[in-house]
Amino acid sequence: MKWLIAAVLLALSGCASNTEKDDGGSYMSDSRITAEVKTMIFNETGIKAFNVNVTTEGGVVRLAGTVKSRAEMGRVVEAAKRVQGVKAVRNELKVEP
Repeated sequence: MKWLIAAVLLALSGCASNTEKDDGGSYMSDSRITAEVKTMIFNETGIKAFNVNVTTEGGVVRLAGTVKSRAEMGRVVEAAKRVQGVKAVRNELKVEP
């Protein structure tokens, strides 16, 4: 039974897409980075998920959407940069009071 579980886990581990090797040698998927960036933005700034769209490709995070001020924009960008695995942040946010 243990070998069956191990075989299934091994097979599933090869199914992850868009993985990048981080500095620590582990693999982190773009979807995981996106989820962590969204969580970090909400936790650090209180901005709702529907105001800021986060996408990640190859560890590069793209932020789009609206914020209420340039200061808020800076907090969002800095929060995204703090997530492990983020290589760069493309800021496409717009200020709309």
